[in-house]
Amino acid sequence: MFNIRVGAQVLGRLLLAGGTVVGAVQAFRLLLLPEIESALHPGDTVTSALRRAGILLSALFAYWVYVRFFEKRPVVELRFAPTGIALGVLSGVLLISITTVSLFAFGIYEATDVRGPQSGLLGVAGMILVAAMLEEIAFRGVLFQILESAWGTVAALWMQSLIFAVLHIANIEATASTPEMITTVVSGTLIGAFWTMVFVTSRNLWVVGAHHAAWNFAIILTGLPLSGIESWRAMAPFESRTNGPAWLTGGVFGPEDSIVTVAVIALGLAALLYAARKKNLLVEARALRP
Repeated sequence: MFNIRVGAQVLGRLLLAGGTVVGAVQAFRLLLLPEIESALHPGDTVTSALRRAGILLSALFAYWVYVRFFEKRPVVELRFAPTGIALGVLSGVLLISITTVSLFAFGIYEATDVRGPQSGLLGVAGMILVAAMLEEIAFRGVLFQILESAWGTVAALWMQSLIFAVLHIANIEATASTPEMITTVVSGTLIGAFWTMVFVTSRNLWVVGAHHAAWNFAIILTGLPLSGIESWRAMAPFESRTNGPAWLTGGVFGPEDSIVTVAVIALGLAALLYAARKKNLLVEARALRP
């Protein structure tokens, strides 16, 4: 049965954590960054890099403040873990490459032109890293852990992952068919759950953020859509097209919606859940601390 008191506590914590992080990011964007620009006149390229770095650092600092002073616990999930990060990068690239490499090999994906490295690709990599880390702070750091503290790992896993998936529909709602949007919810929920289990097994936001960013950047390098976003395809070393039905190619959303990705992620998720159960990493529902 739903407990109204616990639900209210969860909502209160979400509003507090979200307000702390968003407030810090907005304070940097609207107050500090204009002052830096006014004083130093750094130019567009440097300003763009400062904006991305500042937004990420502001979010990380605000998250640390929330956890340390409101949840009153050590912020262990922000401890730097070089080995875990390296494994996250490697596994992120390898996992999505099962889909992309196999579909290129069978002609479902086809490279129509080789453009080589593009001048804006490094900037895209920076944006991808910042975006991935911000998503991990929001979904795995804040949303998942607050839900987990109230209703346990498994329930929080699926609630948070469904929200993660539904929000990504905005990327394709103007171009996708109803079946494609349904596929996006299914695949997005599984991918979100997989990344959540990477977090559960590592309890480190850098590790899951590295996996997330490497996965996304590996897709961009193929010249295929990333989560329905077309604008970065021009930066890819390859120009690519798809040949085949949407259920196989991923349609307008890209490789993440391919049935190959869905199958691979489902198997990976099952393996992580099994390993987490064996190591007693899944927590049961428990009352929130007042």
